[in-house]
Amino acid sequence: MRPRDLYDLVWALDPRLSPDGKTVAVVARTLSEEDNAYPSAVWLVPVDGSSPPRKLTAGGKADVDPRFSPDGTQIAFTSNRDGKQRQLYVLPIAGGEARKLTELDEDVTDVAWSPDGARIAFNARVPAAEYEEEDERARAPRRFSRLQYKLDNEGWIGDRRRHLFVVPADGSAPPTQLTDGDFEDKGAAWSPDGKWIAFGSARQDTWDIDLRRDIYVIDAEGGEPQRLSKGDSWHQDPAWSPDGTQIACQWQPGGVDHPRHGQVAVLDAKTGDRRILTGTLDRNAMPYPPIREPAWDGSSIVFGIEDGGNNHVYRVAADGSGMPELLVGGELRATGWDARGGVLVHTATTVTLPGELFSGGQQLTEFGREFCAKAELAEAERFKAGDVDAWIMRPPGFEAGKRYPVLLTIHGGPFTQYGNGFYDEAQIYAGAGYVVLMANPRGSSGYSEEWGRAVVGPLDGGPGWGSVDYDDLMAVVDTALDQYEFCDPERLGVLGGSYGGYMTSWMISHTDRFRAACSERAVNHLLSEFGSTDIPWLSKAYMGVFPFEDPKPYLDQSPAAYADKIQTPVLILHSERDLRCNIEQGEHLFHALRVLQRDVEMVRFPGEGHELTRSGSPRHRVSRFEILLDWFARKLY
Repeated sequence: MRPRDLYDLVWALDPRLSPDGKTVAVVARTLSEEDNAYPSAVWLVPVDGSSPPRKLTAGGKADVDPRFSPDGTQIAFTSNRDGKQRQLYVLPIAGGEARKLTELDEDVTDVAWSPDGARIAFNARVPAAEYEEEDERARAPRRFSRLQYKLDNEGWIGDRRRHLFVVPADGSAPPTQLTDGDFEDKGAAWSPDGKWIAFGSARQDTWDIDLRRDIYVIDAEGGEPQRLSKGDSWHQDPAWSPDGTQIACQWQPGGVDHPRHGQVAVLDAKTGDRRILTGTLDRNAMPYPPIREPAWDGSSIVFGIEDGGNNHVYRVAADGSGMPELLVGGELRATGWDARGGVLVHTATTVTLPGELFSGGQQLTEFGREFCAKAELAEAERFKAGDVDAWIMRPPGFEAGKRYPVLLTIHGGPFTQYGNGFYDEAQIYAGAGYVVLMANPRGSSGYSEEWGRAVVGPLDGGPGWGSVDYDDLMAVVDTALDQYEFCDPERLGVLGGSYGGYMTSWMISHTDRFRAACSERAVNHLLSEFGSTDIPWLSKAYMGVFPFEDPKPYLDQSPAAYADKIQTPVLILHSERDLRCNIEQGEHLFHALRVLQRDVEMVRFPGEGHELTRSGSPRHRVSRFEILLDWFARKLY
């Protein structure tokens, strides 16, 4: 695979079943070089595979979030076809013109039909009146009194809070805003009788710093939201049971306590009493990136988990009886699912499949057929370095007896996972002639909670970042060199983004074994990261202390503190609008290494945030690959 092959990618996501369970609405997304965007279309696919998929929307822009009306005759979706923001549309299944229901200043998200099909609930941000002034230089200054005033990829949110709306499905009236205030409301789930809407929110006085979130319900006609859960932990993504007596949701302990496994829970719809359903699995039931809310199917709930480099789909009885049952397993990453009347569909990706729609073992779409036929894709082989899961990818056209340069790529998080999904990055590195190593060291998700918490510390008794995770990654390199003679020990490179960028910077400041590195959107100075990130609580969660209480562990675990030890040539990539790891993190390391007259280059991407490699502009994604491959070619070939 080459960088420009990105423009040929097509993948399926967000499958939703029709009320009769016979048809799936699914989104097919691609990348456009001409528009520098991600055009997407909604397709209808028979569950039994009896006829080919039918394209329902034009897909010239981003048509996403398809949701069937309760009678199955219409589909609601969101699209930016008439402007920059995604608005809400309704389209008859039989064909015709889409009816536009909103004309808002911000994107419509979390679309949900009322049970009678007369109304649609959704979320949208509500910008302050100051935003009516288009000239930022003339706009009144922003005034914030809370944290969570900014969010990567969304910008300033302290004066653009997300709230709940309802709009008539026939377009007979404009949307009605149901919630307001200095709060973040997300999700929209109708009770079966249509009287209430459940959503997730935090509305206590200290909601921005204590990291507890609740399920609220509000009268569908308006009124004051009522808290249902107990205010003791984190709840999100509600879904009512068919009989209206329970609300399923995703749950975590909450507070400044991370990482913890996400769980599926049910709340009594009257008392708010909570029952955890997935604790026996000891796996994270809140996969990242987020996928969807729990899906009810009769008296059971369908959900996803992360498991050893895979995303699997399970079912569990809502009353807590019995163990969760595996529905979709194997060496794959489920990226979406839906269940209705015993029918289950899912989208999934593998190492060599960008993402397709399945019903059981039957593949229902071939959106990526042309791409897969054209691109030379590398398979991945799982191996073990002690207890650590790792994967190795040989370059396409691999020649036995030849030695290849090796790139160790490190995932972000650290509470995320590599594994059996389609990674365009790994495919492009392999396509450029590199052996690619990926691994899930201690601190990763997809394993026991103990494994995920292994790098907490140092003040909570654990060793902290750059400890056992470093040992595990070096063990992966050593094991690969020992087991696979085609790996050239004299031509080792390392790279990663976010926490993976941190580990890249940390590794080259603690070993000279790598001949080249690329540290991307990295955390390099933990002390200043606390004051510049949109998630400042993460530092306390891992270290057990805020920097103003004790700055020493922040300095001790900062790669920038060891900049004078770095001899490895390093390329620093950073986005100028990154609100997760501010660009000052990249600048700090660049300044230090340049003063030290080390071999360092910095590349800055204008207009991009932390998600450049996943959802940044297609042109920037391609140019990033070209820059990165040029760097490693100069250093390892």
